[in-house]
Amino acid sequence: MSELASLLEKTLHEEIPLTRDIGIQVVHATTQQVQLSAPLSPNVNHKCTAFGGSLYAVAVLAGWSMVFAQLHAAGIHAHIVIQDAKIDYLLPVVETINAECRVNGEADFAHCLKLFARKGRGRIELPVQIITAQGIAVQFIGNYVIHQD
Repeated sequence: MSELASLLEKTLHEEIPLTRDIGIQVVHATTQQVQLSAPLSPNVNHKCTAFGGSLYAVAVLAGWSMVFAQLHAAGIHAHIVIQDAKIDYLLPVVETINAECRVNGEADFAHCLKLFARKGRGRIELPVQIITAQGIAVQFIGNYVIHQD
């Protein structure tokens, strides 16, 4: 596990206790891609598929983790919060929950960090997918805000 992935997982488990309860693990973490996983068993519903709330939580956390990775790389300490989100549940998840957040360019984060430096607050929209063997099960778009302590 990379140093960033280890730091991220430690931070998630310490600062967001739910991450321990649902079994979040950081599979991969860079400033370009974050992958989280969570086992099905603590996140199962009455249909033996992943509970929608767990899928939402893992997706939110994947985006949060990307913001964390970007802030860490920039040497910035700030609070990260989800402002709003849209989620589409496309397929049932009957296996380990695997979420991925990718950044295709640095321009959006550069703008967010520029706003943060100027106003003490920045905003970024990030896509997350939950991927199964059958294909994309969840598409999520979250708007995250960073602000000073």
